[in-house]
Amino acid sequence: MSTDQIMQATFLTLMGGAIFVSYLVSQRGRMGKVAQQASIWGLIFIGAIGAIGLWGDISRDVLPRQSVTSGGDIVLPQQADGHYYIRLGVNDVPVDFVIDTGASQIVLSQQDAQRIGLDPDTLRYLGSASTANGIVQTAPVTLDRVTLGDETETRVPAVVNGGDMFGSLLGMSYLSRFSNIQIRDGELVLTR
Repeated sequence: MSTDQIMQATFLTLMGGAIFVSYLVSQRGRMGKVAQQASIWGLIFIGAIGAIGLWGDISRDVLPRQSVTSGGDIVLPQQADGHYYIRLGVNDVPVDFVIDTGASQIVLSQQDAQRIGLDPDTLRYLGSASTANGIVQTAPVTLDRVTLGDETETRVPAVVNGGDMFGSLLGMSYLSRFSNIQIRDGELVLTR
C-alpha cells in the first residue's frame, strides 16, 4: 500500500468510527434494538462475502452449461472466466471439459482419468506435449465410450496428462468431428 492509500484508509476508519459512536450515543436507550440490527447487518455482510467468494463454484453448478437446439446444434455459453465448458459422458461418467482449440487431442486430468476407471499410476507416459506451462508427459489411452447428447462414440483415442491440471481439455481430435464451430453472442455453437 502506498502512503496515500494508508492515509485514506485511516481517514475512512476514523470517519466510520465517529459515525458509529455518534449513532450509539443517539440510541443509548435502545441498545437491544441496536444489537439486533447490527447482528442482522453482520449476517447480511457475511452472506454477501460468502456468495462473492463462492461465485465461481455457484455459477459452474447453477448457470446453464450446454443445450441442444431443435436442429441438433450444441450451444455452450461463455463462462465468467472466458472459457467454454462442455460435459461429456466418458465410460458412463460425467466429465467436464474445457473447449481448447489449441489442444490437438482429448486430454484427461489424472483426477478425471481415475474417475472413469483408469489408474494413472499404472499408465505408461510415453508421449509428451508442449503446453503454456512447458513440456508434460502424456499416456495414450482409448476411451470405451464418449457420449454427447444422444450421440455415443466408441474407442475414442485420448491422453492422460502426467502433470497437474485444473480440468480436462477437449481438443481438436474430437472437435473436428463437428462440421462447424462458431462463436457468436457469447456462445460457442457446435454443429454436426
